[in-house]
Order: sequence, then structure tokens, then C-alpha cells
Amino acid sequence: MAGRTVIISGGGTGIGLATARRFAADGDTTVLIGRRAEVLRRAAEGIEGAVALPADLSSPEETGRVAREIAERFGTVDVLVNNAGGNGGLEPGAGSDDPLAVAAHNWTVNFRINTLTAVLLTEALAGRLASPGGRVLFLSSIAAYRGSGSGAYAASKAALHPYAHDLARRLGPRGITVNLVAPGLIEDTEFFGDAMTAERRARLVGETLTGRAGTPGDVAETLHWLASHAAGHVTSQIIQVNGGAERGH
Repeated sequence: MAGRTVIISGGGTGIGLATARRFAADGDTTVLIGRRAEVLRRAAEGIEGAVALPADLSSPEETGRVAREIAERFGTVDVLVNNAGGNGGLEPGAGSDDPLAVAAHNWTVNFRINTLTAVLLTEALAGRLASPGGRVLFLSSIAAYRGSGSGAYAASKAALHPYAHDLARRLGPRGITVNLVAPGLIEDTEFFGDAMTAERRARLVGETLTGRAGTPGDVAETLHWLASHAAGHVTSQIIQVNGGAERGH
């Protein structure tokens, strides 16, 4: 299935970048979308045939613009990987010490960057998906099952589950599959920033059954398989990529 057009949001770093490299290794054209133009540019320069399209996917206007550009340049979208997001740590603060203002800010930010970005891009490109054979993939998280401390990040990822299930029903008659991947601790990403201490890492690794942290490549390979012909009868599923940590101890 070489020569496909693969759209990857948050494709400039971490899981998104590893995913772009994996698909590009098959000769697919990878289109990287994200807010940071320079990060995207550097990522695309390191991947043969990759295209960088900077956009803020929480904006309907910018999402519409980038979707029109994709339509004009590529026509059909074979694979859509909704990877953009984070825990809000890279976003501006609430600007207030009021607990309710802080809570409202955190919840709004998390749903904007994790849920809304995925929904808007998917809705913008749904009519462009290859029929049959199209693939829509979402990045969920172990937090959607176990919580995230504040609740906001976990809830924003869990919200993708019913959306994906409904989307699978909607797109199934066109021969399009929709699935989610729920990673646990994945190293070599920007997710934790400076918040990952040696003690916290040891605790998270200790929760796995494999005794190690995950890598961006672990997730990229799973996404690649879900987008393959071999996974053509797999849809409306959530694949755990967390070394069994979701099961707990």
C-alpha cells in the first residue's frame, strides 16, 4: 500500500515524528501539521517527501484553510493520524490564583488541544478519506482509564473514545476504519517537560509488566499496522500500548 497520503497532526516531534518516519519508509507522502512552523520545517526536512503545513487546529478557520490546501495538493487522504495535543504544560497559564479560574482554564485548554483539534481536522477531511481503504487514527492515553491527577487531560482523551466509535459507525459503510491507540509512559517526547523525576519514572516503569518505558517507535508501529491492509477488519477499537500498565498491579 505504498504511495499513500498520510496526514499527521503534531507531526513535528515525539510520536508524531516517529509515525511520519515509519510511513515515509514505505514511500508514503507524509503531511505534518502543527502550530510551530519552525519545528515542522525541521522535521519535514529530515523526511523524504514530507510536507509541513503549519496551522492551529483548534481554530475552525485555520483547520478549514489547511484542509483546503490538502484537497488542492493531494486530493484523497488515505490515512489521518490525530496526534496533536498535550497536557497543557506548554500553554500560557490561567493568569489568576482563583481556584475556579485555574480549573476552568485547565479544562478548557485540555479539551481544546486534545479533543477539539482532533474533531475539527477529522470533520474537515472526512469527505476526502479514501473510500474504501481510508484509515482514521486517534491518540488516546492510559490516563483515559486511570486518571491524570487533575482529571482534565484524562477527560479530554477519554472524550475521543465515543467520538471515534460514532465515527466508525458513520464511516464504516464507506470501507473506512477508525481506531485509537492508548500509550502509557513514552519517553523521548515533550509531554512531561521538566516534570519527570527519577522517582516518578521508576514508579511508572514499575507499573508495566514489561519492565520498561515505551518509545515513540512502539506507538508508531502500532499506528502503522492499524493503517495497513492487514488491519482492514479492525475498527472501533482502543489498542493499549503501555506494557500492561493499564491493568495495574
